[in-house]
Amino acid sequence: MTRTPVIDFHLHCYDYPIQGPRSFIVFMDRELGKSFEEFARTHCTTQSYLDLLDNAGVDYGVILAEIAPLTSVIASNETARRLCADTNRLLHFASINPSLVARLDVELERLVREENFRGVKLYPTYQYFYPNDVRLYPLYAKAQELGVPVLLHTGSSVFPASRLKYGDPLYLDDVAVDFPDLTIVMAHSGRPFWYDRAYALARFRRNVYMEIAGLPPARLLRYFPELERVADKVIFGSDWPSVPTLKENVAALRALPISEESKAQILGGNAARILRLG
Repeated sequence: MTRTPVIDFHLHCYDYPIQGPRSFIVFMDRELGKSFEEFARTHCTTQSYLDLLDNAGVDYGVILAEIAPLTSVIASNETARRLCADTNRLLHFASINPSLVARLDVELERLVREENFRGVKLYPTYQYFYPNDVRLYPLYAKAQELGVPVLLHTGSSVFPASRLKYGDPLYLDDVAVDFPDLTIVMAHSGRPFWYDRAYALARFRRNVYMEIAGLPPARLLRYFPELERVADKVIFGSDWPSVPTLKENVAALRALPISEESKAQILGGNAARILRLG
């Protein structure tokens, strides 16, 4: 019997030298308790990510590009692609900013077909748009055509320049209805204002998934008392480096009082299906 892989669906990377607002860099210095610039220089290497996965017993990791220059530092598509180039254990997701790209569909197709990106991450609270804005519809249509998932930041952000109003998962209901074959993944599952909406969307819309990056696994059943009911729609992610260690998060999820089948689905089975891994 083949073992279900463990997959971290939410790992951040950063360009070096750092490019971004000073407020974000100061925030990250405080969060990490050390120089964020030095952290980015030493940790954003392929080997560093593989060591992180190995230490936690994780098989695959999804590296997320991030192009939101008003809100956070740049993690370019080029950096995400470079980090994943020499290993099949790291999978890269593109970032497309609807305020900086004219033809979203054309750019997505280029990134997927020519640069082998496995999905796209959108940042409504960082890039300042509602997820059901019709400007995004060509991108959703193309992602549906290409069969790649769209991961969207939902819920809050502590970054100083973020705008929380764009993080309500309910705006994704329009997208789920209008693009029924598009795989939609809600990063952070609406934390902390909209857990109920994220859960309801995962239950009612067959193409919508909850991703739990940034949520302490030990508290998941407090946030989602009937989590096991949607275990086939929940995806594990760490939000590294915003978590102390990836290993602790995996262990905490394995300790939850839910079935082993549900744990396997959440820790990697659902992600493997979405990513079409073997």
